[in-house]
Amino acid sequence: MSEKQKTIKKPFSLSGKGLHTGVESTITIKPAPENHGYKFKRIDLEGEPIIEAIVENAIDTSRSTVLGKNGVKVGTVEHILSAAAGLGIDNLLIEINAPETPILDGSSKHFAQGLTEAGIVEQEGDKNYYEIKEVINYTDKKSGIELTVIPSDEFTVNVMIDYNSEVLGNQYANLDNLLNYKDEISSCKTFVFFSELEFLLDNNLIKGGDIGNALVIVEKEITQAELDRIADIFNIAHRPYKGQGVLNEEDLLYPNEPARHKLLDLIGDLALIGMPIKGKVIATRPGHFSNVEFAKKIKQQIKKDSKKAPAYDPNIPPVYDINDIKTKLPHRPPFLLVDKILEISDTRIVGLKCITVNEPFFIGHFPEEPVMPGVLIIEAMAQVGGVLVLNSVADPENYSTYFLKIDKARFKKKVVPGDTVIFELELLQPIRRGIANMKARAFVGDTVVAEAELLAQIAKTVK
Repeated sequence: MSEKQKTIKKPFSLSGKGLHTGVESTITIKPAPENHGYKFKRIDLEGEPIIEAIVENAIDTSRSTVLGKNGVKVGTVEHILSAAAGLGIDNLLIEINAPETPILDGSSKHFAQGLTEAGIVEQEGDKNYYEIKEVINYTDKKSGIELTVIPSDEFTVNVMIDYNSEVLGNQYANLDNLLNYKDEISSCKTFVFFSELEFLLDNNLIKGGDIGNALVIVEKEITQAELDRIADIFNIAHRPYKGQGVLNEEDLLYPNEPARHKLLDLIGDLALIGMPIKGKVIATRPGHFSNVEFAKKIKQQIKKDSKKAPAYDPNIPPVYDINDIKTKLPHRPPFLLVDKILEISDTRIVGLKCITVNEPFFIGHFPEEPVMPGVLIIEAMAQVGGVLVLNSVADPENYSTYFLKIDKARFKKKVVPGDTVIFELELLQPIRRGIANMKARAFVGDTVVAEAELLAQIAKTVK
């Protein structure tokens, strides 16, 4: 059984001030349909503009991750995205009435709790993973930052941080299974060094920060007077200076909580890829800028791979051979244009046709320059799609697939004798009321020779 996409059963809301703007905001997280992804809606602005949570919309990563589109932005999105991705949720509409999400307690705990209590539900569509097939790396040698992802059957994360701090030292955190995200990662707060506080305030940041939503690291000796002065700036109660360490040590949940929070942030920023990945992520000194740049590199690889033909290994037996195909489709030679089905799932299929000079259409198309007619390439696509569609019914022998529309057909290269054509078709949306809408591509090698969108209907065969 393929894993399904997920959303939540019912909406919920959370309110609080933004970490950097200090502006009070309410965020309402709502269910969303399949293949929707994560989207933010600014309901306080005219037209209620929507910003997709994708890496292309990341416009600022200086102290948090800010998304923007057409001059509209929403800031500090990493914690809600981390909670959603950490809980395996794929589709959410996030309404907000201000330019920044509420920081709450500085972790993703309240978001994770809200999502869980709202009820995580499966949808009809299959979850789309990107499986890492080769090492992808981002390095900033000057800052000692390195993020790498290597092939793995599962998504796992290892994080190491080193700030040359006597208090923090080198810290490590890891997450071997997303099932542990809520208990082991979501409650870990963001952190700040005491020496940075005044600089951040002077630069119009952390207006909503306090010791209730961040761990404050005192890594150098200070005086009680200095501590009191900063407390007054933040309008919080004075507390006795106890020396170097975590100022609000009573809030520290784990000795390596800062590293765990960096892992939390990394998961949130990688959610901007637009789909979950399967791979082992190893990160040294990650931050929002490097996280987003790393996400861009992964997404670039996804785009490159999307243009490649599905892998074909002739040593692996097909899912369906020609005799199996004849039990699925009513077509017969010389009009049966599929030789093998290599892969099939609920939403995707890969088929193969070996083109020989003995094909009857080459007699007249053309005697001196044999070229497979484009209409027959489309027909071969349709037949492969027919196998996918009929695979959704219990008794395919009693049904036929009739194509209603061919859209966006393009022919990019000739198909000639000796070519092996790989056909890949994917449902653009779930089959409903017997109607299937599919994206089809035909490859020779890694070259797309033709593509189209096909609309088909399943109908009971009249006998």
